[in-house]
Amino acid sequence: MSLAIEVHGLRFRYGNGPWVLDIPELTLERGTRAFLFGPSGSGKTTLLGVLAGVLKAQEGEVKLLGRDLTSLSGAQRDAFRAEHIGYVFQMFNLIPYLSVLDNIALPARMNAARRARLDGAGVKETAALLADHLHIGDLLKKRVTELSVGQQQRVAACRALIGAPEIIVADEPTSSLDFDRREVFLELLFAECELAGATLVFVSHDRTLESMFSRTISLPDINRTAL
Repeated sequence: MSLAIEVHGLRFRYGNGPWVLDIPELTLERGTRAFLFGPSGSGKTTLLGVLAGVLKAQEGEVKLLGRDLTSLSGAQRDAFRAEHIGYVFQMFNLIPYLSVLDNIALPARMNAARRARLDGAGVKETAALLADHLHIGDLLKKRVTELSVGQQQRVAACRALIGAPEIIVADEPTSSLDFDRREVFLELLFAECELAGATLVFVSHDRTLESMFSRTISLPDINRTAL
């Protein structure tokens, strides 16, 4: 299988501080559901930021879908992320003054490639279908500020999934849910990733979820700054 993510000699630090990441190698095949874990402060969120092109590694290669993000400018990384990556943030980062429908539709409205992958379906129709799949189809007209945490979480997942991005990264989006609801959410997320053929990188410190994934990655084991 071809690789979705290929990292070699990655080193990252904030400013002139100590190295936060020092990862000799990390590869993920396309379609993998990867569970990335580590204690607080081990660099999980930083690694997601580097993989998504929000942060730029000072050393090494960070290839996504064959493209080395370290060779791109900030604007080029932003464009690559908008086209190819769905990001589920820990705090969701939803737009409070928009409806559920408009929050979900936003990436497809802002990126032509994401719109083109809707296979002729309209943006609103696709957003509504995703919402139905994640059991929030009856909430489309509500503002996200009116929703529960669990409902906001599903809106964030739908927004990340619209337009079939090849890679989904999720930063502890289930941390505020009880175990049963986490399992339900993950099963729905897995189903949508499988439909889109997406690679999922899911970060959590909760190892009770580990068995649901096809690959487990211990950040302390691969990050030499933790040794």
